[in-house]
Amino acid sequence: MFGALLRHYRELATLSQEALGLRIGFSKSQVAMVERGHRPPKGNFVPKSDSATGANGALIAAALKLKFSHLATWFGPFAEEEAKATMRHEYECHVVPGLLQTEDHARAMFRGACPPIEDDEIEGRVAARLARQALLTRRPLPDISFVLEVSALTRPIGGRDVHRAQLQHILEVSQLRHVHIQVMSPHRETHVGLSGPFVLLETEDRRRLAYLEVQSRNFLVSEQQHLADLFATYGMLRAQALSPEESRELIKQMVKDYEH
Repeated sequence: MFGALLRHYRELATLSQEALGLRIGFSKSQVAMVERGHRPPKGNFVPKSDSATGANGALIAAALKLKFSHLATWFGPFAEEEAKATMRHEYECHVVPGLLQTEDHARAMFRGACPPIEDDEIEGRVAARLARQALLTRRPLPDISFVLEVSALTRPIGGRDVHRAQLQHILEVSQLRHVHIQVMSPHRETHVGLSGPFVLLETEDRRRLAYLEVQSRNFLVSEQQHLADLFATYGMLRAQALSPEESRELIKQMVKDYEH
């Protein structure tokens, strides 16, 4: 809505995006991204735009109500449910789950994105990811568990030091009494999760949901039959994986390997 209001006053002032950018000291692309809602106005963007377009304080007043999320639009509905969840379970085979990532690990992940992401957008996404981790310490405590493939833990994203710190962080989180982290044995020939990663939620009103994502495409599953299959699959994954104690020992060994 702020972007639409900016465009309205810009066009009333018969200014192009480029012309407005020149007047206020920002690029045409920055003006365009603010108008589309893809980037929040920063610095003195708002007061200068208000003056340049003759908005008479309307843009300044609107900016006071402005909230901007760096979460992808397709991820927003899931994040809202996740924040209120009483139960969250995740199976992951490629990367460390976002709820377990350190700041440096998350930053390295976003820096490797395709297409490339602007630096300020990276920092916004890192902050949003870290904010989601409040679920780990929220009261009342939710029931949280992870089943991870060894491959998700061995890729040294961000380099040796970042990777070692990431493994240490996972060990620390695993000490929380309401968080259970299990690793799938690399020696198991097959298991029921080979179709790919997924997340299971139970909301505060006891609704059950599942979230699936691949290559920035995602969907929430709410149909009972599919949910029942996914919850059953996760139960079997936990039975097939190493115990939480065995998993901690395996991760500890990974950390020790960095010391040699």
